[in-house]
Amino acid sequence: MSRLRRFAAVAAAVALPACGLTLAAQSTASAAPNFQVPFKCGVTVTAATFSGHNPANSVDFQKSGITGMPVLAAAPGTVTRVANEGSTSYGRWIELDHGGGWRTRYAHLSEQEVSVGQSVGQGKEIGKAGATGGVTGPHLHFEENLNGVTQKAVLNGVAVPYYGKKDFTSKNGCGGNPYSATQVCGSGFSVIDQQALGTAGTAYLLYNSSSKENCVTTLKAVSLGTASPVSAFLEVQGSTRATDSGSFTYYAGPVKKSAGSTCVKWGGSVGSSAYESPFEHCG
Repeated sequence: MSRLRRFAAVAAAVALPACGLTLAAQSTASAAPNFQVPFKCGVTVTAATFSGHNPANSVDFQKSGITGMPVLAAAPGTVTRVANEGSTSYGRWIELDHGGGWRTRYAHLSEQEVSVGQSVGQGKEIGKAGATGGVTGPHLHFEENLNGVTQKAVLNGVAVPYYGKKDFTSKNGCGGNPYSATQVCGSGFSVIDQQALGTAGTAYLLYNSSSKENCVTTLKAVSLGTASPVSAFLEVQGSTRATDSGSFTYYAGPVKKSAGSTCVKWGGSVGSSAYESPFEHCG
């Protein structure tokens, strides 16, 4: 993963006609931010996907009474488009740039509440859902785009099914770090040790029994969404220490090394709060 993603009752089905809008080319590709459901904390919506949707891999969020519901930024970013296509295509829509080639789009809005160039945090209200543009009923059209191509959506680490429907309950704006240690280190890793850094965050040591790798990440608990000093390190006894350190928005790491039966020293820091273990976990 890159540092980018550190900064991350159902109505009847409705269909979106071909939008006819072209995505502009973006910057170099990067790992996706941890996109969240674009509705308030605790709200349950149905994510609907279907063959022939334009663009492909778009998601329609459906819910009884969705008109007027607040629409939130799925990840921190900068507003790049606030447009109105009238009674066709997207209708009223917004685009956010999340860096690294990633952008999200929110369409068929009844209201737009941000302006081009504005910086928004994850969970910031950017508009309200509606039924503007070329639609047959109210819903929120949503896209996760990488370098101009709409990707299969992932929400808080859970893949949206293609094709079908799945209910998602939003954790957007619920507070706390939106990432977990296992999300940062990836599939197959489990937490085997952790150390609180006061109230500033937590350093985690994980292990993958299949690859025989250790992984360290430090998750922030303060200044979430704002770049601030954080680090994570892993040292296999007899080998050079590997460190990830800088100003990140949610976490440092993942730092991975194979140790086998050799002891490891691990730790991390958030601001002035730091932890360094002795050599341990030797077998």
